[in-house]
Amino acid sequence: MNLQKQQRLIIDALEDTKAQDIKVFNTMGLTSLFDRVIIASGTSNRQTRAMASHVAERAKQEGLSVLAFEGEDTGEWVLVDLGDIVVHCMQPVIRSYYNLEELWGSKPVRVKLLPTGPATPADEGAWLDADR
Repeated sequence: MNLQKQQRLIIDALEDTKAQDIKVFNTMGLTSLFDRVIIASGTSNRQTRAMASHVAERAKQEGLSVLAFEGEDTGEWVLVDLGDIVVHCMQPVIRSYYNLEELWGSKPVRVKLLPTGPATPADEGAWLDADR
């Protein structure tokens, strides 16, 4: 599966579990370990665990390998390593403290997100600009 399809699969899984503030960063040129970092927030330990579990589950269903799954015990920051993409499911306080956007955010990736709440004409074609 190509990188864009993997990225879409992960974003869809995060949206399924009501993840908030999803950001995608291109890490090519910054590290050779992975090509994308995806960061998303959950409102509780339970939600961050559910987000990460759903991402891992969907990835496995599509034949991707989960290389690491860490942080499930506390649920404050759950990491899912899928090889080409590393997903960070974090509570907002932890996310703010560690500020991974500053570390990985030099190359944001624009991705289309599903609208939240009732759809409006303004939602048509709305894009998430990962650097905001």
